[in-house]
Amino acid sequence: MNPSARGHLAMASFSAMVAGSFSLGALVAHDLEPAALNAVRFALAAGVLAVLVVVLGQRFRRVHFRAPWRYLLLGGVFSLYFVLMFEGLKTAPPVSAGALFTLVPLMTAGFAWVLLRQRLTPRMALALGIGGLGAVWVVFRADLAALLAFDPGRGEAIYFIGCFAHAVYIPMLRKLNRGEPALVATTLICAACALVLAMMGAGELARADWAALPARLWWAIAYLVVFSTAASFFMMQYAAQVLPSSTVMAYTYLTPAWIILWELALGHGLPPALVLPGITLSVVALALLLRDEGV
Repeated sequence: MNPSARGHLAMASFSAMVAGSFSLGALVAHDLEPAALNAVRFALAAGVLAVLVVVLGQRFRRVHFRAPWRYLLLGGVFSLYFVLMFEGLKTAPPVSAGALFTLVPLMTAGFAWVLLRQRLTPRMALALGIGGLGAVWVVFRADLAALLAFDPGRGEAIYFIGCFAHAVYIPMLRKLNRGEPALVATTLICAACALVLAMMGAGELARADWAALPARLWWAIAYLVVFSTAASFFMMQYAAQVLPSSTVMAYTYLTPAWIILWELALGHGLPPALVLPGITLSVVALALLLRDEGV
């Protein structure tokens, strides 16, 4: 399997894993403040990844720590995304938040042009437009009155701001990488995220009654650490080195469909039927982007 094909496989897996964080995040969003919850998550994920670096024989080398400000910058940007995501999930339905996530490729394309001078093909521009239309359809729940009044809901508005942070993170990965192996870079970025979030959530970390926290929170953190952080970070880090930034984020178009499956598995039922055409548009957008890549 060539590197490009591995990149596509990595991002398909990424989208399934990330989808779980929306459904599980909505379940535990009120159990612990977002900065504190994610500080624990990233600290544990960095530890898991560090063990993998050693086990796989890659080792941390002095050269990997050149310009450490890069990891702090990337960690700070991604920390902002996750804090706003969990804050938004306190009130936003997971499917609506997942639909907003599908706007990230369009934002990423803009940042990729600014940082990397990566240009869109006409098919990519069409696909991003279709995906954006699908996201708007779902976020406003097929309600024209809500769209005309621009009333997306408080949770959606908060998360939308966070999506900008995620969008700039992808081209920044490529811009700031200096040849570090994907696993090493992912570990150091996770450690930087943990540091930034620990400073942001220091008060909550000190006040929390850790023994009294519900078991569901720890199960959710375990999933976030292993799958939505360690595994998905590594996959995105790898894909960002072998695929165009907008193509990497194109796989976010699968997120709403995966979230529906997650919601069904958790016993939350299906979303209203009127939002399904919007999700279909997201899948069409993904198909167009992959065709543009020759997949």
